[in-house]
Amino acid sequence: MSINRKELEEIATLAQLDIPEQQLGEITASLNQVMAMIEHINEADTAAVKPMGTPHEAQQLIRPDAVTDCSHKKDLLALSAHADEDHYLVPKVIE
Repeated sequence: MSINRKELEEIATLAQLDIPEQQLGEITASLNQVMAMIEHINEADTAAVKPMGTPHEAQQLIRPDAVTDCSHKKDLLALSAHADEDHYLVPKVIE
């Protein structure tokens, strides 16, 4: 399948792209090269290839959901220049 200049102009219109007239030929040629690569890839025999969910063959480790960290709220609030018991205090910026 190849793309001609008229089709490229229609695609550009639908995509709301303003392609300069002098670049239409170059872009058409580039798109046709991409389409040729896709056709070449599609010619590969993949009948014996098993679909995979992930490119990695590693098994996912499943662990139980368990709380491992405690709250560091007091430690973090202590680092602030201005804080009360539960919140960071910041200057008012909206009147």
